[in-house]
This record gives sequence, structure tokens and C-alpha cells, in this order.
Amino acid sequence: MVGQQRLGHMTPGSGSDDRHRPARPVLPAPGWRLSRSLVLAMANVAKKVSWSGREPEGAGEATPLLLNGTGTASGPRQLTPSASSSRLGRLSNIDLSDDHEPEMDAPGPLPNEVPHSEKLLSLKYESLDYDNCENQLFLEEEMRINHTAFRTVEIRRWVICAMIGILTGLVACFIDIVVEKLADLKYSVVKGNIDKFTETGGLSFSLLLWATLNASFVMAGSIIVAFIEPVAAGSGIPQIKCYLNGVKIPHVVRLKTLVVKVCGVIFSVVGGLAVGKEGPMIHSGAVVAAGISQGRSTSLKKDFKIFEYFRRDTEKRDFVSAGAAAGVSAAFGAPVGGVLFSLEEGASFWNQFLTWRIFFASMISTFTLNSILSIYKGNPLDLSSPGLINFGRFDSEKMGYTFQEIPIFIFMGMIGGVLGAMFNTLNYWLTMFRIRYIHRPCLQVIEAMLVAAVTASVAFVMIYTSGDCQPLQGSSMAYPLQLFCPDGEYNSMAAAFFNTPEKSVVRLFHDPPGTYNPMTLGMFTLVYFFLACWTYGLTVSAGVFIPSLLIGAAWGRLFGICLSYMSSGWIWADPGKYALMGAAAQLGGIVRMTLSLTVIMMEATGNVTYGFPIMLVLMTAKIVGDCFVEGLYDMHIQLQSVPFLHWEAPVTSHSFTAMEVMSTPVTCLQRIEKVGTVVDVLSDRSSNHNGFPVVESVSGNNQKSGLRGLILRSQLIVLLKHKVFVERSNLSLAQHHLKLKDFRDAYPRFPPIQSIHVSQDERECLMDLTEFMNPSPYTVPQEASLPRVFKLFRALGLRHLVVVDKYNQVVGMVTRKDLARYRLGKEGMEELLLAQT
Repeated sequence: MVGQQRLGHMTPGSGSDDRHRPARPVLPAPGWRLSRSLVLAMANVAKKVSWSGREPEGAGEATPLLLNGTGTASGPRQLTPSASSSRLGRLSNIDLSDDHEPEMDAPGPLPNEVPHSEKLLSLKYESLDYDNCENQLFLEEEMRINHTAFRTVEIRRWVICAMIGILTGLVACFIDIVVEKLADLKYSVVKGNIDKFTETGGLSFSLLLWATLNASFVMAGSIIVAFIEPVAAGSGIPQIKCYLNGVKIPHVVRLKTLVVKVCGVIFSVVGGLAVGKEGPMIHSGAVVAAGISQGRSTSLKKDFKIFEYFRRDTEKRDFVSAGAAAGVSAAFGAPVGGVLFSLEEGASFWNQFLTWRIFFASMISTFTLNSILSIYKGNPLDLSSPGLINFGRFDSEKMGYTFQEIPIFIFMGMIGGVLGAMFNTLNYWLTMFRIRYIHRPCLQVIEAMLVAAVTASVAFVMIYTSGDCQPLQGSSMAYPLQLFCPDGEYNSMAAAFFNTPEKSVVRLFHDPPGTYNPMTLGMFTLVYFFLACWTYGLTVSAGVFIPSLLIGAAWGRLFGICLSYMSSGWIWADPGKYALMGAAAQLGGIVRMTLSLTVIMMEATGNVTYGFPIMLVLMTAKIVGDCFVEGLYDMHIQLQSVPFLHWEAPVTSHSFTAMEVMSTPVTCLQRIEKVGTVVDVLSDRSSNHNGFPVVESVSGNNQKSGLRGLILRSQLIVLLKHKVFVERSNLSLAQHHLKLKDFRDAYPRFPPIQSIHVSQDERECLMDLTEFMNPSPYTVPQEASLPRVFKLFRALGLRHLVVVDKYNQVVGMVTRKDLARYRLGKEGMEELLLAQT
């Protein structure tokens, strides 16, 4: 029975924190076609191209393992209710370790091409413990805390949210000021050089200078990301979405990640890539929140002895939600949009008090940024810079819309959905190419430098060949390039390319009609579309928000110009209005955000009049885009094989039961267990289980063991570290009494079991787990349907869900990966392969 299966049921080769698999490896079926070299290559690539760029902490030597042995690497298994009864949760596994195949050579160095399949689910990602462990220590602490102490804890929550807002705003100020100074220096040098050689000849030297400067900045930004902290690459939004979903992404909220993120995004933007600095602010705010809420820095090994009550995943998650919202608020000057972003894209839990605190942090963030930038610009009383990007004021009188234009806006949303799907599809194949071929850090740096040089070269050629000249008088262009234009005029193509992307977006919104030639806008849209697609996914810290807005603003303005030609003058409004709608359509078609993006665009424009058309455009873009491919962030989460749980279970999964999806048999511990048994369970390098049901034999029947509770690996390690056990001959001896503070002090980096010494005499002692286990873990009967199990697991943010029979005996365990591996494909229910690296 389960109660007697304390040892020998750990999966060989399993490195997951919460998987439970059969002990005896099953030999591959005759239909198995996945070669050992292919699996080893997959294991290698997962370590090289994953967000963390490293092996999980505490893991032993990674041995690739594919579960569901009847599947193949080329695609997921197709499931039907009739076939589901043969599984019963007992999936076969294939152990490919060298111990079982001594005749095979050890894997060689990383190959030039590494196979990769997006139809895999990685076992290396651990889950976060969002469920409070209501053990005796927890109850004793609550009884000691009076009403005043509870009020003090609530006040501390507000103080932390205020600190999150202030520091996030300061980080945004630092990024904005440094980018402005460095970009001004770069563009001034290049402009002076171009003006000089336009008269004397030798513009090729100007091209070389521009490309060299770009490549140098990008090289610096790429090196620190590729070699110091790979998780800082990209915008960080997919990683934060996963964290708030309950997935522990290694290093995602560490101080080193924040430093690399900030420096990397500065170098990327100044390096002239088709990127923005707004997206990474969300990740930066989340890291700031995670650090402040813990009152210490594990990276610096500095403990300030404050906010100790919040050292657990449950509290940390709420503050990270506030940090992400504060990042959105600082980036766009949209505090309400920030709150809705955390609600729509991330947080699994929501309540009124959390909403209010997150809104408070967002307001503090945008106010801090506004105040500092106003002082920096010499107008301390003029609070006109609420975010890193300010779209400017859209006058309702001059740029209003009529009822007849609503179908036009919907059509623009359709265009945005199609272009967004095309962008995501191209980026998907490009990302697969990077995973297979560009998996070494040195190659990643070289690719980033190549993209920077090509971007500068293409921009220079476009400006050089453009004959679109516009009057300089009345223009607000920061770095006007005359080139071959007559005196008093500037090159219109340079207005889009020879500038930071944020300023280019604002110019497309607000430049008067006639500023841009349709050919100029068309060429810019086409070229920048492919440059932005190539750039996203590089090993640099950068976001996709601003490039998407810039692409959409360009083709939206072009659309407005063409519409005015075709409509015989009845569309009289400013083309900047269509630039705004195009920007919303393009961004919505790429990232597929609806509610939060509508509010962000409304707050950034400062005009609620456009709320309805922006909403229509974003809804249309999402609906049309979803017909072709997933959103960009969801696509990259899937490419990283993260066990991400969506809001609902697959719609056709009601015929599946908990008994069919659970992992079994389960490693259980007795309520009073031998220390040696606990050490052996935790020390088994072939497994890394995190939760263990605690059972006790039913009186009068030693064959049946009923569930009594659940205890975590981290709790057992703290108990062993503090020697909380008694001798067998003296069971009545009082144990060393621990408090919750002892567990919080060890959070979040609990020591590995290998660092804890247990003598042979101590192994014969006993541990009473009654005081420390959770006596009321969530359970489901084995007949429960998959949607019911999914809803309970997802809504409560669980890490372990125990499956019991009618006698309250443990028959299985449901974890995140048991649920995430089922999804609805084009041909019905699919079961993804589980790959261990």
C-alpha cells in the first residue's frame, strides 16, 4: 500500500521538484524512434537557451529523461476518452542514463545544430508554494499576534508598496536620463560627421562610424546579458507572467538580474536597435518589489532584519504584482493600466485590498518619475512627464472621429491582427533557428552586433536614397539631417530612423499633415517590420512595445493619407489619429492584450474620447490574430517548455479524471519517521520531490494508511539542520522547539541536503512531523474530473494536490506539470511529452 511505499518509488533520473514516477524504468517500445543522441542534444540545448542559462540550483548531474514513452519528439500524443483508461496516471519513463547503457559513449561537446521540439514540457521548472502551511507553528504564531500587531503588518504592506513605487520610479528616471545623454552624444557625433562629409564626399566613413558605434554599444549590452545573467534578456514580461502564474524561473527576481537589465536596456536603446525601454521596466519593477518585500539581499548576503513576516511565496507574489504594475505605470504614465496589466497578464489571485495597494504603488511610481524628470528638465512645478514615453495630448476638437469611421477602425484592427500574426510567425521560426544554431554565448553576442550594424546600415541607405525633403521651419526634430536636401529643409526619412524610437512614435502621432511622403512611410514600415522581428529574441535587454507602436503608427499614418486620397475629402481629420489606431492595432496584434492595453493607450494619450475606437481595434486585432497563431509572449513561454497554466482547463477534458492525470505511486512518510529514512529520501540524487504526504496506519489494520498531512522538502531540511529529532529510547523527550522565523530565515534559498551532516547514531533517531506538517492539505477524490481538479489547483495556486480514495488513502499526486501537459490541439486533446534536462 501507499503507506508502505516510503522508499524505492523515486523516479530514476528525475530532477523535478514535485514529480512522482514509477521506480523501475520501462524499456523503449518498438515504435520509439527518438535516438539517444537526439535526447542528449535536447537536454544540452535546454540548458543553453533557457531563460536561466544554467542548471537549476541543487540539481545533480542532468540526465535527459523523456516520459510518456509511447510518444515521439515530433509531436504530442493524441488522446481520446476511450484510450485514457489505459493510462491511469502511470506513465512509463525511459531512463537514458549511462548506467543502463554502458556500451554507449558519453555525450560529446555541444553540436553545431541542436534539435528542439516545442511539443515538450520541461521538468526543470519548479513551482512556487502559494498555499499557506497551516501547521501548529502557524497557528501558535497567529494566537500570539494581537490586533495591534495585525494593524502593524498591514501598515508595513503599504510602506513596502510606497517604497516599490519610489524605487521603480527612480530606476525609470535613471534609464531615461542615461539613454537621453548617451543617445544625444551618439547622434550629435554622427550628425556632425554626416554634415561634414556630405559637402566633401566620403559618406562611407559616416556609415562606418554609425555602424561601429551601434555595434559597440550593443556588444557591451549583449556581453553582460549572455555571460553574466541570461535571464535578463528580452523584455522580461514572459518570465514575470510565469512567476505570477506560479512557476519559479531561476534568477528572475535577483539583484544581479536588475543591474544587468538596467544596463543592458540602456546599451540596447542607445545602440540603435529596434527596441524600447518600456517593456523591461515591468521586469525591473518586479525585481525591485521582490527585493524590498524581503528586507534583505541574498545576493549581497545582507539582512536588514525588517519585513521578516513577508518571507514566503504567498506575500512575495503580491508584491511582485505591485512591482510589475509600478513598472507599467513608470513606462507609460498609466497607473490604472498598470493595475489592469497585473490583473490581465499575471496575478493568479485578486482581492479588493490587493487592488488598492497595487494602484497606490503605481501612482507613487508615476509621481516619482514625473517629479524627478520635471526637476531634471528645469521645470520643478510642471509635472508633465508621467511616463518614459508621453504620446502627447490629442485634441478632441481637431482630431475627433465620426460614426462613419468606426468600420474603418475595425478594418485597421483586422490589418493589425494579420500583421501581428505574421510578425509572431516569423519570430517563431527565427527563435527556433536561434535555439538550434545560436546557443553559445559568443555566437549570441556576435549576432546582436551583426543586427546592430545591419540596422545602422539599412537606416543609412534608406536615408541616403530618400528624396523626401520637408521644410525645417516649425519642425521639432532633434537631429535634422539635411544631406542632399535644399537649405532650410531636412530629410524626412531621417525623422523616423535617425532618432530614438520613442521620439519617432510621437512625431508620427503629432506631425502636421503633409510631413511624410507615402512612399517614405511605406518603405519605413516594411523595413522596420523585419528589423524589429529580427531584433526581438536577441540576447539583449529590450522590449517590443515601442517597435510595435512605431510600426503601427507608420502604416496607420500611411493608411490615413491613402484614405484621404480615396474618400474625396470627407475624411478630414488629422492622419495622426490613424497613426494612433494603427499603433494600437499593431501592438494588439503582436502581444494580444486587450483590457490593460486599452487603458494604457487612453492614459498615455490623455484623452478618453478614443477609448471606444481603441477598444474596438484591440479586440479585432486579438480575434483575427488568434485565428492564426498565439500572442508573442505566450509563444515564447511555450518555446521555453514552461508548465504554464491558463485560466481554464481544455474545454473537452471533462471525460478525464484525477486518477488518469495524477502521478503515482507517491513517496509517503510516516507521521513518526526515522531520521535515516528522511535523509535517504531527500538525498536520492535521482529525484528532487518537494512535497511528501504524511500517513499513519489505521488502528487495527497495518495494511491501510490514511492521509494525515503534507510536509515540504524545505521544511524537512530545516528540521534536519536544527536536529529536531529524539532518540528511539526516549520518545517522551521534548524536541528542540522551532518557530516560523527559523523557516523564514532559510527562505528562499534553502540549503541542499548534502550540506547537512547526520551521524549514524542520529539516523536511528525519530522525527515527529505532527507539529510541522500541514494537517489539512487540499485533496480530491480520484473520480474528480480534470476541469474540477484544474480549477481547484489554478484558483488556489497549489503546488501539490493529493488524490485519495474513499478510505482516505493516498493513491496519487497532482502537480502543475500533470495539468499543464494537457492542451487542446487542432485534432483534439493532446498530451505533451515531459523532458527532463
